[in-house]
Amino acid sequence: MTDFGFVRADMVPSKPAPINTSGVGAWFRKNLFATPLDGVLTILGLVFLVWIVPPLYNFFIGHAVGPGGTVEECRLENAGACWAYISSEMEFFIYGFYDIPEQWRPNIVFALGALLLIPLLIPKVPFKRTNAVLFLLVFPVVSYFLLAGGVFGLKPIPTEKWGGLLVTLIISVVGISCSFPLGIILALGRQSKMPVIKTLCIAFIELIRAVPLITILFMASIMLPLFMPQGTTVDKLLRALVGVTLFTSAYMAEVVRGGLQAIPRGQYEAGASLGLGYWQRMYFIILPQALKHVIPGIVNNFISLFKDTSLVYIVGMKDLLEAVKTKNDTALEWQSANTATTGYLFAAMVFWVFCFGMSRYSMYMERRLNTGYKR
Repeated sequence: MTDFGFVRADMVPSKPAPINTSGVGAWFRKNLFATPLDGVLTILGLVFLVWIVPPLYNFFIGHAVGPGGTVEECRLENAGACWAYISSEMEFFIYGFYDIPEQWRPNIVFALGALLLIPLLIPKVPFKRTNAVLFLLVFPVVSYFLLAGGVFGLKPIPTEKWGGLLVTLIISVVGISCSFPLGIILALGRQSKMPVIKTLCIAFIELIRAVPLITILFMASIMLPLFMPQGTTVDKLLRALVGVTLFTSAYMAEVVRGGLQAIPRGQYEAGASLGLGYWQRMYFIILPQALKHVIPGIVNNFISLFKDTSLVYIVGMKDLLEAVKTKNDTALEWQSANTATTGYLFAAMVFWVFCFGMSRYSMYMERRLNTGYKR
């Protein structure tokens, strides 16, 4: 075999330096100007931001009247958001008509709820079972007696005076805590082999899902007293709690049922081969996997429940949104061009903070529990 060698006589022309694959320029090329269409859309987006951001900045910050402002400043022609109105009426937005000297009681309830809920949401905090028992069983009883009074020398405060963010959080926490286990039971009942239990669960789920929440609340407010014995009354807040819980549990049942159907049949058979009973299989094998699959759907129901609390005005309760509406209509001393808008924006921001927090926590739990299905 003969070896051939070749030596180039001419110099190779120089080539341009390679394009950077990292840094700010590379990020812009990859995400904003990868194609001509992307470039056009990026430019249009920038034009839109230049058009919309300055007016929003002037309304919320630049020309806004701060918490220490006056109503005269809010009535100026170029005034923006009237945050002084929010600061002045903050107590009503949080507590409603709750007696001012007794507002320390809701504050204690808020503090206890945070102290029990935050450790429950952090996976590494120990004593989870004890924490859950305190939050789900002890905390509701203590909160009720603190808020309602009538014991231990506390002044009685009827639920008609409760309102604002206090009512919104009470309905949300109770609805979430009760509808979740009830939804699991309904989902298991719908898959039961017992005809009576299966029929009852299907009938309940389909009936509740066939009507809007406002109809259920209307029935609880107007029709329920007609079926009660003469002279019997049902607390308005209790009506709202029952209506919201039953409504959410029906949707929760379908979400959980979807997770149960996603579990392979072999998991059920594996549990049976180990000699585990039905409830043991569900508790140790099936439900942990099923609930992990449907975390987005579960949290989506929780977010919907939190927003649907604004419908409890149908039973005469003043939640956060209704409290803002009431104050916008009655606070004549704060009337200005932007007072009502600022009130509704404040309510929207509160709802957004809670809903966004639930959404981000669900994403965290998905990442933490998705150990066996990472791609």
